[in-house]
Amino acid sequence: MEKKKNGFSSGLGFILATAGGSVGLGNLWSFPYKTSQNGGAAFVFVYIISVIVLGLALAIAEIFIGRRAQANNVTSYRKIHKNLGWVGLLAMAASLFIGFFYVVIGGYTVKYTLNSFADTQTDLYSFSGNVGEVILFSAIFLILAVVIISAGVKQGIEKASKILMPTLIVILIGIVIYCLCLGSGVKEGLNYYLNPDFAALGAKGILGAMSQAFFSMSIGVGALLTYGSYMGKEVKIGKSVLWVAFFDTLVALLAGLAIFPAIYHYQAETGQTLQVNGIALLFQSMPMIFNTLGVAGKIISFFFFGMVAIAAVTSLVSLIEVIAQFVIQRYKLKRKKACFIVAGVIFLISIPVGISLGQGLNGGGPLLIAGRSLLEILDQIVTVILIPFVALFITLSIGWFMYKPTNRKELFSFKFLSQKLQEDGLSLGKFNLIFAFMIKYVAPLLILTINIVGLVDNAFPGSKFALDGLIVEIVGVALIAILVALYFFIIVKKDTGDNESEQIE
Repeated sequence: MEKKKNGFSSGLGFILATAGGSVGLGNLWSFPYKTSQNGGAAFVFVYIISVIVLGLALAIAEIFIGRRAQANNVTSYRKIHKNLGWVGLLAMAASLFIGFFYVVIGGYTVKYTLNSFADTQTDLYSFSGNVGEVILFSAIFLILAVVIISAGVKQGIEKASKILMPTLIVILIGIVIYCLCLGSGVKEGLNYYLNPDFAALGAKGILGAMSQAFFSMSIGVGALLTYGSYMGKEVKIGKSVLWVAFFDTLVALLAGLAIFPAIYHYQAETGQTLQVNGIALLFQSMPMIFNTLGVAGKIISFFFFGMVAIAAVTSLVSLIEVIAQFVIQRYKLKRKKACFIVAGVIFLISIPVGISLGQGLNGGGPLLIAGRSLLEILDQIVTVILIPFVALFITLSIGWFMYKPTNRKELFSFKFLSQKLQEDGLSLGKFNLIFAFMIKYVAPLLILTINIVGLVDNAFPGSKFALDGLIVEIVGVALIAILVALYFFIIVKKDTGDNESEQIE
């Protein structure tokens, strides 16, 4: 039977798949509650500016690295410089760690979707404490992602994204329209969401919006690089990234338009204040709102959590694909076998993570470390240590290591970088020079600032020393050291494969 290379069949397929990988719980969960903590519309305004100034440049850079190499994360960085392959390992580790807890939260979304029409609303605390149910629904959620990935990039990821992404947006728009028509409290919710309070934003809120911009777009976890490696040479990176950023930001903004009017309506009707922080926003506050809306609330609950499940599964697909691609190409395994191996590892680790989260929500247990659940610890390691570090090296890899200058002037010249990028197939028109300047000078400084502030805030929240935060940072740095050592002692001289070695029937 004739074989052909794996890859996306069209620019639209790439855009929808990449948008699906970016759109996830960060848009529908963390974006709304971070908005509520940081001055409402002021946070939204800075977030949008950050996407334009920082997010677009980083996304273009990471996708370009993948398309240039046509290979997995490790090989892609090795093609820039043989000693940079460890950056790919860090990106893969970030995807793997996120996968450990994404499966658990994804299982929650499946449970809440299926239970929408039940007489008794799902209770966050009783469900999270039911180990058997948490494991069961985590497994169901993971299976959905594995089925998609095992079919391949074109027949699985691309086809699923072409169905799931439009479905998600249509459902979300419908929910927004309904929530805007709830009546009392809606005006106040919109005022909070759309009327900026820059006094409440502060420097921390500005940096939070900047970090949310590239975390939301899945920068630094290897997914953009992986999808970029399957991107056709004829597809324009700049235009594609604009569409991905548009969809990603649209979903986040629409989520706020649905959630805040609903919250303020509930508070106006009942006089009760709802929690808008962390996991309680999605799995406690929103169900309480739906429960007051009668039959319509059950229908909205079904579509709302179904929509969140869709967003979560498309993100999990991209996370698993990052690791599966490397396993397929490095060990020459068939796609289905590689996917089951990766999914099996993620599922096994997700079990203690799910149990730990339940213990944390229900007052403590042996799987808590310094009062934090394993989910919180993994999230902190990824968001505070791994992703910012990888994001920094995305900019350094292109800006300083990708091309060898012939003299000192070329070394510091962003015009030289712009010219080399164009010769290498990155055509951004009149924005090529701007991109080169951003990636060489501006982006590294902004990311380094975010990194430093994030580390300080994690170890000294509210200006008070937190031992657990420092421990997380030590573990994160130790993990980086282990992965770098692993690369230089074991992987550096081995063939790590590329897309040419990956064939589909």
